[in-house]
Amino acid sequence: MKPAQIVDRIETNPASPKEVTANPNKALWEKGDFTEIAAFMRQSGEVVVESLGITPPLRALDLGCGDGTTALPLARLGADVVGIDIASNLVEAGNRRAAATCLSRLKFQEGDACNLEGVDDDSFDLVLSVFGAMFAPRPFDVAREMVRTTKPGGRIMMGNWIPNDPTFVSQLLKISSTFTPPPPEGFVSPMTWGVESHILERFGQAGVPTEKISMTRSTYYFTSSDKSPEQFIELFERFYGPTMNAVEAAQKNGKADELHNQLVELANAQNKSKGGGTFIPATFMQVAVSV
Repeated sequence: MKPAQIVDRIETNPASPKEVTANPNKALWEKGDFTEIAAFMRQSGEVVVESLGITPPLRALDLGCGDGTTALPLARLGADVVGIDIASNLVEAGNRRAAATCLSRLKFQEGDACNLEGVDDDSFDLVLSVFGAMFAPRPFDVAREMVRTTKPGGRIMMGNWIPNDPTFVSQLLKISSTFTPPPPEGFVSPMTWGVESHILERFGQAGVPTEKISMTRSTYYFTSSDKSPEQFIELFERFYGPTMNAVEAAQKNGKADELHNQLVELANAQNKSKGGGTFIPATFMQVAVSV
């Protein structure tokens, strides 16, 4: 899960690879330590993977993989998995987790979802990205690369946050956006990956007919038995790049307490745990593409 600064900006004129040569997200996601947030996402990551009905032998690519929230469950089910992320610290963390669990079928490497340099055409039976590739800055390139690297007869699955949804992630982004400066010109909100018309257009330009694309709304859960919602928010503020940026901007404007209080109020209002801890649902768009 990697929120953006602004949630409502709509794509108008996507840049081509020649116009943009570097992914600006690299510094953002290496700024904090997403593993601290991913600890709340493990259980739902496993549920998402189990829902895919994995049947080995199968070769899978996990784009924007973080430290392996979905890549590790894939490998445990017998898939040969390559995890690719823009952040070198998360790649290192993923490889440490793979080694610690003796998953020889799993490897992590650094790469850009907009340009999967070195990844051959038709390489994978499954290309998966759960709250990962949606944050790459050139969504049409992302769709093209996902289709390019999927074998004929294979499938693509994405999990994408939905703009203006009343559940946690979308509301977190709305609050954060009011404390951060406007995004640079040409910025495309990752949240547009949660809009059906954009999904159809992007995969359509990559050569996928509409009838091979399906979308359903599902629910993800952030869970912890020993961390309160306030502690959950404090981890976002300390370790999560986009929230860290919002905090820094709020501190400059003397509004750090206001931001913190709004985020804590949100987390407490969304928390469904009855016996302490954190159990916060968030709705997302599950996208399935047949190649």
